[in-house]
Amino acid sequence: MIKKIIVSISLLLSLVSFAQEGTSSPYSFYGIGDVRFKGTVENRSMGGMSVLPDSIHLNIMNPAMYSSLKLTSFALGGNVSVDKLSTDSQSDKANRTTLDYLALGLPLKKIGVGFGLVPYSSVGYNVGSSATDVNGIRTDNYYKGDGGLNKVFVGFGYQITKNLSLGADAQYNFGKINTKNISLRFDADGNQIQYGTREVNTSEARGVNFNTGISFHSKLNKNITIFSSATYTPMANLMLSNGRNLALVQATSGSNDVAVGDVVDVTVDNTILKLPSKFTFGFGIGDTKKWVVGSEITHQGTSTFGNRFNDITNVSFGNATKYSVGGYYIPNYKSYNNYFDKVVYRGGFRYENTGLIINDQSIKDSAITLGLGMPLKGTFSNINLGLELGNRGTTTAGLVKENYFNFSVGLSFNDQWFVKRKYN
Repeated sequence: MIKKIIVSISLLLSLVSFAQEGTSSPYSFYGIGDVRFKGTVENRSMGGMSVLPDSIHLNIMNPAMYSSLKLTSFALGGNVSVDKLSTDSQSDKANRTTLDYLALGLPLKKIGVGFGLVPYSSVGYNVGSSATDVNGIRTDNYYKGDGGLNKVFVGFGYQITKNLSLGADAQYNFGKINTKNISLRFDADGNQIQYGTREVNTSEARGVNFNTGISFHSKLNKNITIFSSATYTPMANLMLSNGRNLALVQATSGSNDVAVGDVVDVTVDNTILKLPSKFTFGFGIGDTKKWVVGSEITHQGTSTFGNRFNDITNVSFGNATKYSVGGYYIPNYKSYNNYFDKVVYRGGFRYENTGLIINDQSIKDSAITLGLGMPLKGTFSNINLGLELGNRGTTTAGLVKENYFNFSVGLSFNDQWFVKRKYN
């Protein structure tokens, strides 16, 4: 029955993932948009850490962890976000509901295999600005974007020894990004002056990259284990086929919708973005059936990154660094009388310098995270809930500060598949 449910949900969510608008951030205008995938709900609830191996939860951030699986694991997760966007003079709110990942892990003795679909980055903003000069001429500008990249991946982990595993995966990135800019001018009586202008840009992206990982754990004594892990993603190319068209437009009364005149296609160069290299190292310690704490650092070579078009002048990229700390606590995983004694209580914190620099301001992101792992009675499956409260950006230099609240739900279905029947 569970397998039928999994197949049905997979078909539905794989279609949804291509159409969703996964962000409301104006910062998604730059580069390839907001990089949305930050791990499964379990990872995100612990500050984004991926250092901890798990025999029933699928860790798709480090392919070496596939070899830790003891059961076939199907994982999917979604997120509801509430964002407050503020400048130094105004604020607004936006809500989004999105799919975050869809993956399957298969244990094959010393080898574990994983594959799935991740909506990797999102573009999604709809903002406007208005300014009036000394002659009473008002200029209204509107900016809208949507789309993003999806990632299909397949990988494996191999258990070299009881304590050491290696892994690698291949990832195919694809998607389409659309942006639109409209500029309209009005006199002091509110009448449009001549025609406005509209610019539409599109980019179709495709590219392949790879990820490698290593995982090590060792017993300090009967109960306490230490963990360490590392992943490395080499720099890769993302090919962008770009298009642009321009048009004269007439404002529609009471809105920024427009009646379009003749559309003129403009030749623009295709571009190659360098997806940055990434290195992550983590360390953890604890009694895996009771508690674990850990920390992780990630460095990305985003100084080699760029924008889809080469005519954006107010932005640059530096190297990005992220720090994560977190862990979990289980009161009594063997409890028969109290359900909440078997619940996994998770928490963490992360701080990130994103590498994005706009108007000479570095964009930073930080969040406090909490979560629950709730076992389903009579199975090894569970429901994972996560909360994330954070902020990104600044109101300095005319920029936007984002205060966000994310509520994540993940389902982890774990069972023995492909078991040979003893009786017919």
